[in-house]
Amino acid sequence: MLMWSAMAAAEAAPMPAFLAGCWEEKRAEQSWTEECWTSERGGLMMGSGRNGKGDTVAHWEWMRIECGAVGALTFYASPKGARPVAFKATAADAHSVTFVNPAHDFPQRVRYERTAIGLDAELSLADGKKPVRWSYRRTGSTTKD
Repeated sequence: MLMWSAMAAAEAAPMPAFLAGCWEEKRAEQSWTEECWTSERGGLMMGSGRNGKGDTVAHWEWMRIECGAVGALTFYASPKGARPVAFKATAADAHSVTFVNPAHDFPQRVRYERTAIGLDAELSLADGKKPVRWSYRRTGSTTKD
């Protein structure tokens, strides 16, 4: 896993291509969460997310991941169209990526990891406390993709 430091900042981080596609988690009582990501093009991936219950949407947001001039990745979250909040990548490899913004209230850390059966996502404080987790499967998938 590539860890960022003053020396590593000049190294290009891999774009999280494993995020591309649409992902869904279904929970009890018709509650659901969906997230969709475009493939990487020109150092940019765009995403959208929403969750709710039945046919009711409770929350939605726009997201993007950009690769800066020196290869540093930044994740931007814009809940319900609010001004985007930036999270800088602190670790990335071909199957996972972690973004952190310790100055933000919550979340302070956003982490994605590709698994054998889907995609795990986690929001937490910068130190990993108070985690909120999702285990996504590709939309329409009932088993491995």
